Amino acid sequence: MTVIDALARALRDLFSLRVLWVVVWPMLTALLLWLALGVTFWGTFSGWIAQGLGAIGIQAWLADLEPAWIANGLLALLHLMLFVPLVMLTALVITALFGMPALIRVVAGRDYPTLKRESGGSLAGSLWNAVVATSLFIALWLVTLPLWLIGVGVIIPFVAAAYLNQRLFRYDALAEHASADEMTVLFKQERGGWWGLGVLTGLLQFVPLLNLLAPVFAALAFIHFGLARLARQRSPDGPRQNAA
Repeated sequence: MTVIDALARALRDLFSLRVLWVVVWPMLTALLLWLALGVTFWGTFSGWIAQGLGAIGIQAWLADLEPAWIANGLLALLHLMLFVPLVMLTALVITALFGMPALIRVVAGRDYPTLKRESGGSLAGSLWNAVVATSLFIALWLVTLPLWLIGVGVIIPFVAAAYLNQRLFRYDALAEHASADEMTVLFKQERGGWWGLGVLTGLLQFVPLLNLLAPVFAALAFIHFGLARLARQRSPDGPRQNAA
């Protein structure tokens, strides 16, 4: 199965009744969570942003900017640029940790009913994978966020989103069906495919309205790609490669 095939099958499954609920609740939960945190700690968050801008000299430039509404508009845009990725990140993590089992049942039950489950992943492994993926994603966003104000670093969020998707979803897509050795092999052997899916599903996160579907669409695409590659790996004519 190619990356395009995986995306096509993910689109097919996206609007089934069993999947639609997984589309709604992670995004709604993430949105309500960050709205509540934003309202409660608005002053604290604004202070952190002001400190960050002050450290690189942009805060002083904004303070001298006339008319004042331009500076206020830029600050509001900066808050929004921070809020939206946090909502998307949280929805992605919720989907990966809690929505994947339901999505895997949908995909495996329809397309891979005979694929043996080796349970090479674990909840602890999934949590650690999510911590690593989100930590680097957040670091990239925080480091490059001020550069948006001067038109530099626009490419970084797209790279960060691609990295997050491929790192976050590849583990959970294989965790139930692949053994630990098979997961290691497929992570290395199919690196180009994982990154290709990461790039294409990551771009969707930057399209208004469509980004509401992005977490579950990405999850479905990675499940289809991962299980198809696992089935091919196990077939008598499939590629063989040692995990070491």
